[in-house]
Amino acid sequence: MPSLNTLLLVLQAATLPAFKQEVVRDVASRAQFTQQMVDQIFSYAELGFQETETSRYLVDLLRKNGFTVREGIAGIPTAWVATWGSGKPVISLGSDIDDIPQASQKPGVACHAPLIEGAPGHGEGHNSGQAVNITAALAVKKIMEREHLPGTLQIWPGVAEELVGTKAYFVREGLFRDVDIVLFSHVDDNLATSWGDIAGNGLVSVLFSFQGRSAHAAGAPWRGRSALDAVELMDIGWNFRREHLRLQQRSHYVIPNGGDQPNVVPPTASVWYYLRELDYPHIQEMFALADTIAHGAAMMTSTTLLPDRILGSAWPGHFNRVIAEAMYENIKQVGLPQWSEADQRLAHALQRDIGAPDSGLATRLDTLRPALKPNERTGGGSDDIGDVSWNVPTVTLRFPSNIPGLPGHNWANAISMATPIAHKGATAGAKVMAMTVLDLLMRPEFITRAWDYFRNVQTKDITYQPLIRAQDRPAIELNRDVMAKFRPQMRQFYYNPAKYRTYLEQLGITYPTERSADGSCGSGATP
Repeated sequence: MPSLNTLLLVLQAATLPAFKQEVVRDVASRAQFTQQMVDQIFSYAELGFQETETSRYLVDLLRKNGFTVREGIAGIPTAWVATWGSGKPVISLGSDIDDIPQASQKPGVACHAPLIEGAPGHGEGHNSGQAVNITAALAVKKIMEREHLPGTLQIWPGVAEELVGTKAYFVREGLFRDVDIVLFSHVDDNLATSWGDIAGNGLVSVLFSFQGRSAHAAGAPWRGRSALDAVELMDIGWNFRREHLRLQQRSHYVIPNGGDQPNVVPPTASVWYYLRELDYPHIQEMFALADTIAHGAAMMTSTTLLPDRILGSAWPGHFNRVIAEAMYENIKQVGLPQWSEADQRLAHALQRDIGAPDSGLATRLDTLRPALKPNERTGGGSDDIGDVSWNVPTVTLRFPSNIPGLPGHNWANAISMATPIAHKGATAGAKVMAMTVLDLLMRPEFITRAWDYFRNVQTKDITYQPLIRAQDRPAIELNRDVMAKFRPQMRQFYYNPAKYRTYLEQLGITYPTERSADGSCGSGATP
C-alpha cells in the first residue's frame, strides 16, 4: 500500500497543471503592477553600488507584500535578501539592478535622444528582471498560502553586475548555503534558457596603481618619476603580449587616474583591467602575466607598483540541465508575447537607424540550447551569476524585453526598456518563472535530479575556488562621484505612477517616435 507521502505527491502532481494555469492568469492580472516596476526602476537609472533609490523601492515593495528583508548583505549598502515562507525547498530568485554609464535615453524614441546628456541609463535592461521575479513570487505565494504548501521564497538583487562586483561576496557571505535551486532572470530579445557551460568567459577585474614622484614638468622634469609613464608602458606591454594570448581571451582597460594636470609629473596613476578567460586556471594565468608586466613597467620608470586591488570577479557560468529542461517546457506553454504594430515599428526603426539587420522583434521561440562543446566556446562577455552557479544548481531565464541586433551596453538597448515591449516581455517571463517555481515546490524529484547533475556531472572534476581573496572587499565607492553629479538632474525624471499610468505618458512621448524626415531626433520628455 502506498505511503501517505506518496499519495500526497501523486495528488500534488495532479493539481500542478491547474495551479500553473492559475499563476499564468494571476501574472496576467498583475500586468500594470509589473509595468510600474519596470518603469520605476528605469527612471532611477543607477550605476553599480549606487542603486540606493532602486533598492529602497524594492525593499519597501517586498515588505509591503509580506516578505522579511535583511539589508546590507556582505557589507554592500544596496544589497539585500528578502524571504517569505518556511522550510524546504528554498527557491532563490535573483536579477540584476544596475545600469550603464552614459546610456541615458528617452524610451520609445528610435534614435539617440538622451534624457540627460552624459548621464547613466538602462542600456542593458536591468530595470526589468526584478519585476519578473517579484510578480512571479507573489503569484506563487498566493497559492502557497491558500494550499499550505511548505517552502521558502528568497529574492535578491544583482548589485553592480556591470562591475561583476558582488555575487562572489554573496557566496562568501553564505547567502546560498541553504538554497535548493537558484532561478535567475535576465533581459533578452527572446524567451529562452540553456544548460551547460555558457558561451562567455569568467574574469578578474583588477586595479594596478603606481607611485612615482612629482616635479615641475617643464622646470625640472628629471627630478620626477611619472606614475603615468608606468601605466602607459604597462598598457603598451599588454597590447604587444595580447597577440600571443589564446583566442578565447578578452582583455580591456581604462585609466581612471592619469594624473592631475600637465605641468606636474604625475606621482600617482592607475589602470583598471578586465582579464577574461574560459576557466579559473586561465584567468589566474592572465592575472599573473598582467602582474609581471606591471612590475616591468615599474622597473622601467623607477616607480613603485602598489598592491593590486581586485574590484570584481566572475566564474564562467554553468547552468543546470534538469531545471533548464523543466523551464523550457514552461517557455513553450507561455510563448512569445503578441507584439503590436507599434512595437514592431519601433524595433524596425531603431534597427535601421543604427545599421542593424532589419528583422523586427522575435516571433519564433528560441530552442533550448544544449551544453556547448569545447570548440564552440570562443569567449565573450561575463556575468557573476557564474559564481552562484558553481555553488548551487542554477539556471537563467532570458525574457524578451529588448530589440534584436543591438550593440549592448549602449543607449540603443535602453530604448525599449520602458515601453510595451519591456512590459509584455517581463509579464511573459514572470509567467514562466512562476510555473517553474511551482514545478520545484510540487515535484521534489526535480530538485533531487538537479543536485545529482550538479554533483556528478557539473562539479565532478571541477571545484569552485573564488577569484576574490580573503583580504578583498566590495568596491562600494565606485560610481559614487558620477551619481552625485547626475542624480540631482535625474530626480526630476523619476516616474510618478500615482499621477501617470506609464513612464511614456509622464515624459509626453508618442509611441513609437521615429527619426524625423529632417534627420532630427527626440520627443517630449519634459519633467
